[in-house]
Amino acid sequence: MKVNYKYASPSQCTQVNDKTTLGLSPDLSRDEKVSFSGKLKHPLLFRDAMLMLRDIVISDMSKKTKERPEYFAWLEQEIERRIKAHKEYVPNVRETLQKKIDVCDSELLLKNNEIKRLLEIQKNLQRQIDQYDAWKDYYKIERDFWKFIRDRDYSLWFVLDPVITVHKDQVSFEAFSIDESTYGCLSVAMDEFDLLQTPKLGTTNIDFSAKLEKEMQRFRSYTDVTLSINPEGFVIDNDIVPEYVEKKIDLPETWIKGFNQVSSAAALTGIEIELTPSDMYDICAFLRKHKEKKSPRYMKWILEPKKRVKIVFEPFGTVLTLNAVYNGSQKREEKIWGRRRWLVVEKLIPLSKAFHIRFLGFGMPQFIRADMGTMQMTVGFSSWSSNDWVKGTAFNIMAGFTGKGNYNDVYKLLKKERCLSMDEIFDNIKDTKDDKIKAGIGMLFRRGEGYFDIVKNKVRFRHLCNTPIPKELYEITDIESEVQKYSTLTFDNMKVKYTPQKEFIFSTTYNEGRWQQSNVTEIVIDQDGQITKLNCSCQKFKRGERNISEPCAHILALYVASFKLLRLKDLEYDKEYKINDIMEMLL
Repeated sequence: MKVNYKYASPSQCTQVNDKTTLGLSPDLSRDEKVSFSGKLKHPLLFRDAMLMLRDIVISDMSKKTKERPEYFAWLEQEIERRIKAHKEYVPNVRETLQKKIDVCDSELLLKNNEIKRLLEIQKNLQRQIDQYDAWKDYYKIERDFWKFIRDRDYSLWFVLDPVITVHKDQVSFEAFSIDESTYGCLSVAMDEFDLLQTPKLGTTNIDFSAKLEKEMQRFRSYTDVTLSINPEGFVIDNDIVPEYVEKKIDLPETWIKGFNQVSSAAALTGIEIELTPSDMYDICAFLRKHKEKKSPRYMKWILEPKKRVKIVFEPFGTVLTLNAVYNGSQKREEKIWGRRRWLVVEKLIPLSKAFHIRFLGFGMPQFIRADMGTMQMTVGFSSWSSNDWVKGTAFNIMAGFTGKGNYNDVYKLLKKERCLSMDEIFDNIKDTKDDKIKAGIGMLFRRGEGYFDIVKNKVRFRHLCNTPIPKELYEITDIESEVQKYSTLTFDNMKVKYTPQKEFIFSTTYNEGRWQQSNVTEIVIDQDGQITKLNCSCQKFKRGERNISEPCAHILALYVASFKLLRLKDLEYDKEYKINDIMEMLL
């Protein structure tokens, strides 16, 4: 998706005596002309949070292809050595071949004289054209330049400008990493500012250059800092407003889809643990000091009710006991891959009151929320570094955000109110089923017109791009169509069993295809609403990872249906209930 950004001037940081203005230039190509001006009460806190957000954007944990100049130098020498040996030991063969080649060349020369003459004329004409073509080497030079910048210093490679939204109660900054595995959102409450003007609500991209980052690093405790978002731009030292700055960016489809899938994942229920800053320091310190060189590379969280949380770091086998106590009612283990990405929160350890970790289950994303008082930093990690937000699990399906629903009603309501909880949305839209409203909220997320605030557990209105997202990026996918098809078959043979461990075992059989092939699907969900085990006899599931990170349509359809039945009570242990028994209990 090609997007054009237009800024009145570059963003810049101006300083007069001890007063500093952090001027952020908004995108002028948007309909909503966002403006804001307020004096920060904690400039250093804001500085470190914004610098961390930039670290998220430039982070790239994907595997890099290493260049091997020594190998290629040796290869050239080896080729030369073998050529010399060839000349020395098989001269007769070479002479014979050369004679045959000369004969062929003579024949070709006679037949191709006219072609060569025409080709020479063509070359001369092309040379004359190239003399007047000012753009002949532009794209090559541009590609080489950006490749040099990216290889030399990732901090200068800042292509995807962050998205800033001015709400009634806060200002939020959202960003996505280069490898599309990490999401960051900084929420700054209005209480943090002494407002200098009435804010104009809306969303925009801001020009956040590497130069601006260096200027922000110079903030000090004695400096008064004013955050200014000005559509008219900012003057330079000679009081001249520079010409418009335009950026043409080709946004990857996975970047857009991933940005929108984060909201669906954030809306899922999970277990949450509160860590002290010292706990987070211990985790980051271990990761910083120990570099794993072999598999397995994960940290296993051992959670036992009313006991301190333990973390086992593999492949070292080291056990770290935290001060945090797990208050859940069931023992569980959570494995985390791509753990080195957690180092991104290091900057906020001395500034945070607490860290809230939300686990969504095995093979699912994790969220870290740093509580800094008037500022909240939310960081979302995909299942592992090489698995971005659009590979594998369809979070919108698991959250019940399938189909279009009453998208138009939801859009009008959110555009007016800007921020509402799910229950408030249900209450404001009358005479409509909750499932249809939920589907409308999901379509709002997928079109980039809203996001889920995990701090307040609310849906916020926000336009991700300055132009509408193409339909192919938000239309119903094949797996969603399959889930909708299987949803009508789920209850045909559905069974439920409740275990003494207080886990629900849901199972069903899908008879499909020309020969009515039977696929047996089973999901185990604990009392926290998280999937602990799953299985399906279909070929797609068996060929994949065989966990929730790569589910099939059968598992997703059963999960959507079973999640509605978790409120069943008074079930006998290990007794199998059929769908008719379940419906009688619910009615």
